[in-house]
Order: sequence, then C-alpha cells, then structure tokens
Amino acid sequence: MGKMPQKGLSGSTLKLIAIITMLIDHIGAAVIARLLIAGQGSEMLYKIYYAMRAVGRVAFPIFCFLLVEGFFYTGSRKKYALRLFGFALLSEIPFDLAFSGKILEFGYQNVFFTLLIGLLTIMLFDAVVKKQEWHPVLRSALLVIITFGGMGAAYLLHTDYDAKGVLAILVFYMTRQMRGLQIVAGCLAFCWELPAIVAFIPIAFYNGKRGWNIKYLFYAFYPVHLLVLYLICVGMGTAQIAVV
Repeated sequence: MGKMPQKGLSGSTLKLIAIITMLIDHIGAAVIARLLIAGQGSEMLYKIYYAMRAVGRVAFPIFCFLLVEGFFYTGSRKKYALRLFGFALLSEIPFDLAFSGKILEFGYQNVFFTLLIGLLTIMLFDAVVKKQEWHPVLRSALLVIITFGGMGAAYLLHTDYDAKGVLAILVFYMTRQMRGLQIVAGCLAFCWELPAIVAFIPIAFYNGKRGWNIKYLFYAFYPVHLLVLYLICVGMGTAQIAVV
C-alpha cells in the first residue's frame, strides 16, 4: 500500500498560494493603478483595485515564513543567500520597469533584497545564539545590533517592506519552535497591514513537508511576471506612468 497523504498544507502549496496572491496584487499595482492614474478608471475599477491589493497582502507573510523554513532545511545557507542575491539582481530591471517605467530606479528595490537581508540577519542571529560560551550581556548586545542593523539596511536601501519585512522574518525565526506563538507573533508583526493577517490561516495548516519540488518556481516567476505586466502596460500605452 502507498503512503497516506499528509494532512495539512505542504511548503509547495503555501508557495503557490503566495505566488497567486502576489500576481493578483501586482496586476492591481502595475496595470490597474496606471489606468486609474491616467483617469481611465471607473468606480468599479477602483473597488477592483483595492480588492486586488488586499488579496496581495497575503503573499509576503507566507514568503517570510517559507524563507525561515528554508533557512533550517537548506543544505547550504551560503548558497541559499547567493541564490537570493542573484535573483535580486536579475529581478531589479523587470521590477523597475513594472512599477516605475524605467530600466533602473534606485528609490525602491524588489522583494528579493528584503528576503536576502532577512536571511543574512537570521544567519548572524543564529550564529550568536549558538555561542553559549559567550557572556550573556555580549550576546544580547550583539543580537540587538544585528536586529537593528538588518532592519536599518532594508530601510536605507528602500527595499519592498523595508525594515518591517526584516523584523517579520526575525519574528518567524525566533518563534519557529512554537507554532501557536509563531502565528500570534506573526499577526502582531503584520498588525499594521490587517489583510496580511489572512496569510496565517494557511500557515497554521502547514504540515512541515516540502511537497512538490518547485524550488525555482518563485525565483523564475518573479522577474518573468513583472516583465509580462510591463509589456501589457506598453501595449496599453501606460508604461511610462510610475506607480511607486
């Protein structure tokens, strides 16, 4: 007999939920927003826009959660960080085209940079936590410096979700061993953006399994879908309108 299916949601299912809600959000932010700015929108289109942006708030908490899970399951954290860095660079031009209509716009950076800074922050955090032989005061001081250093880097670089995103990743990391506390703390970390709290419903059903091997789906999908959205805007004649 074959194995009984694992109850709950696998990591790949959560990733698909995040990708779909992100796509809905970006259609609203990159395509519909331009129509509204150009004065081509109706009252119904405004309602659709706000609904799509609300749905899109679900994506980022799931990506933060999966980043932390990946941190503990990856065979090489260094390669994990390098992979995020590579796709951050690869995605920047599609991201800038989709939201500013420019090839390069340094006022706002894509979400891969936020995830990368968050990963580097918890890598340093984890290294210090494991130094049990160090004096508690020294360890505590270093953890505070690392926390504010990571948040500060995201803020100064103007990454998507900036310091709040790095803090959320740290919250997921620090509460990982206690799922109930992780969900409560995660909700508090996103209380400034209420629709994002819906993300913790599927997160609560995570079964700890990877699921389908779609490791590179998000990496590839992110720059490709942004480029497609930009080309749609080119076709509508609204590509030069900046929305960020």
